[in-house]
Amino acid sequence: MNNNDILRRLRYAFDISDDNMIKIFSLAELETTRPEVSDWLKKDDNPVQKKLHDVKLATFLNGFITHKRGKKDGPMPIPEKQLTNNLILRKLKIALDYKDTDVLDIFDIAEFDISKHELSAFFRKPGQKQYRECKDQFLRNFLFGLQRKFRPEE
Repeated sequence: MNNNDILRRLRYAFDISDDNMIKIFSLAELETTRPEVSDWLKKDDNPVQKKLHDVKLATFLNGFITHKRGKKDGPMPIPEKQLTNNLILRKLKIALDYKDTDVLDIFDIAEFDISKHELSAFFRKPGQKQYRECKDQFLRNFLFGLQRKFRPEE
């Protein structure tokens, strides 16, 4: 999955307006403009779409955590220069204050089977023996499950 698609899916699932998108970026100390956000949200086949780099998506996810859970004491976390699906899933889990069972429920809503052991492997450190890379299909189904949960009428 590309970063633009992830941002589009999050925006849709949580029904985030342009103003709130800009606010979420600013919560993570990145000033952005409406045209810039609009260019990131354009479809992949649109020639004026601008690529959303990992640092900016990481910044958005950090702002999303602050938006959903409030500002924590201390400095804002430094956005990662390189994102993986594992990190994206972890940041969404933190933002939504989900436990493993909540994440499994989202996969159930998406009608995607995953065991608790498989899920815990995504949250391990990359050097650990049980670590498993989160493939696009897992992240895509998680985002789809969020959409079905928060926008059931669609």
